Amino acid sequence: MIRTLAPLALLLSLGAVAGDAPPVDPRAFIDAELLAHPARTGSFVLDRGEQALLARAWLVDHARRSIEVQYFIWSTDNIGILASEALLRAATRGVKVRVIVDDLMMDAPDKTLLALAHHPNIDIRIYNPVHSVGVPWYRRLLNLLTNFRGSNQRMHDKTLIVDGELAITGGRNMADEYFDYDHAYNFRDRDALVIGAVVPQIRQSFERFWNSRLSVPVEKLYSGFSLMRKHVTVKDAEVQQVYAGLGAYAADRRNFAPEVHGAIDSIPATFPTLAAALAWGQVDFISDVPGKNNGSAGLGGGGLTTAALATLLRGAQREVLIQSPYLVLSDSATELFRATLARGVRVRICTNSLASTDNLQAFVGYRAQRRKLLRMGLDVYEYKPDPLIQREVMQRYAALRPEAPVFALHAKTLVVDRAAVFVGTYNLDPRSENLNTEVGVVIRDAGQAGAVAAAIEADMQPANSWNAAQDDPDRFASRGKRLRAWFWGIMPIRPLL
Repeated sequence: MIRTLAPLALLLSLGAVAGDAPPVDPRAFIDAELLAHPARTGSFVLDRGEQALLARAWLVDHARRSIEVQYFIWSTDNIGILASEALLRAATRGVKVRVIVDDLMMDAPDKTLLALAHHPNIDIRIYNPVHSVGVPWYRRLLNLLTNFRGSNQRMHDKTLIVDGELAITGGRNMADEYFDYDHAYNFRDRDALVIGAVVPQIRQSFERFWNSRLSVPVEKLYSGFSLMRKHVTVKDAEVQQVYAGLGAYAADRRNFAPEVHGAIDSIPATFPTLAAALAWGQVDFISDVPGKNNGSAGLGGGGLTTAALATLLRGAQREVLIQSPYLVLSDSATELFRATLARGVRVRICTNSLASTDNLQAFVGYRAQRRKLLRMGLDVYEYKPDPLIQREVMQRYAALRPEAPVFALHAKTLVVDRAAVFVGTYNLDPRSENLNTEVGVVIRDAGQAGAVAAAIEADMQPANSWNAAQDDPDRFASRGKRLRAWFWGIMPIRPLL
């Protein structure tokens, strides 16, 4: 549950305190900024979990016409429940809400999901529903046996779009651990807030997924009587009970502290500072089409995001800095990095260590090629589970410290020559390359790129990461984790990593 926060004067971590600045009309402010920067995009990188949470909460609370949401994971933990309640409140005041969530890790109760979809202003679609929503266990097994690639092809996109004017995209899913609120395991992650010219492109991508045959309305998944589908109904009284339960949960100060409400309400006072912090210029949105590719290459095939990022990497002249929680290079990716190094470009990568990773299968794929990557000339740093930087970037570190939560890397970021920075959902692995649909923004601004580069370099410091070429980081993991990693290392799973 969310614990009480100290009052936050600096809501979006913009580097200034609101102080006694008079509040402004936020929407009038946004309209004026858009008029002042035609055909350009304002961007700001959200590096901290709490700033990313507050930014999302404020945008949803002040939406005027529409909210479009697209996520890979939407958990039924504290953050997931509060986010659902915020969308319900927005819909009740007349905002049109559309949600697409990938099916793989959906864990919402059937009746709750159906009750939310019954709201006249809420539409929910499930992407590639072959595992969870409305699917009995035997159908899931059948799907894996008869369409293995299709069952593994997931929507990894993460976007929030408000009124077609502002958007947030990046690595964070809708769950406690992506916003520093889990008591056992939290992620070092990164998002970008964008406003202006690029937002229609993000919305167009959402529309492609919304209209895809792979995105199925929740009501359809529960309707009809069939051995291949769960039949679920919800009565009007049950719908109202779900709505009342969400409202009561959000009103409970043990779940949503009044100080957090106050922090959200105080955001308008920081808007003049936001104007100064936004970088206005060129921002490109990259995304895959639903399905990623036509599937003719089996578990391969590439995609639009893969091609766009490869082009960005080929343009590097001096330096490449990367953060990726998983590092498993395909043959084509290996050759791309080999060619980059051959041009004299220095490439440094920060990824998870065995001690910090949440994905043992991906880690063993990396470990199998670690020596080769180092011999190629890549500088690789492995993130510690208790990095010193955690005390700086987690506002709630003092509150959680007695429980000593693991702090792992989840940011997916690429900085080229400190002139352009990609912030998005793409991991350096075959799954992002060939199977999962991905999105992100390329911000072409030296100030933003330099700031993110400095943050990545800080994460690579000895207090935060081990040097893979010098420190033998695996020895710092528990014996049990090393044993599980050995088991997955002998399994033929590389194409699925």
